Amino acid sequence: MPNKVSKNLSIEDARIGFRNFSGKEGQFNPKGKRNFVVFLGKTDADVLAEDGWNIRWLKPRDPDEESQAYLPVDVNFDHVPPRIVVITSRAKNELSEDSINKLDWAEIEHVDLIIRPYNWEVGEKSGVKAYLKTMYVTIVEDEFESKYRDVPDGYSPVDE
Repeated sequence: MPNKVSKNLSIEDARIGFRNFSGKEGQFNPKGKRNFVVFLGKTDADVLAEDGWNIRWLKPRDPDEESQAYLPVDVNFDHVPPRIVVITSRAKNELSEDSINKLDWAEIEHVDLIIRPYNWEVGEKSGVKAYLKTMYVTIVEDEFESKYRDVPDGYSPVDE
């Protein structure tokens, strides 16, 4: 049986995928379950798996490629809400449970995150489940963001 994991897992410049921050129901996801995955290198994945983290592997599409390791991460606002900050050239804003769904389709440039371990044990089985604790997300801005940055929000005759 692996040791209990007590330290948070910090990952700078993380690659994330399979984003479902809205908790949308899908083939592999029940409605309301918010999650994503962090892609890992083989060495890091092996170390984390040895500690009991729930490391999974994607089968390669091409026989010449290696399998890709990833860690599923749950995003839960019930008990210990995560801190999620979106960064643009204009400002940094904290997302809430109601606004986190914006990350499902955002063009992401950079992610730093902290994952909180949850040690579980059921009968003879045990492991470590990953929960998001903190995430800083830098968003890619298009060429018009800076051009129109200083135009004030307000009345538009188009809205009438």
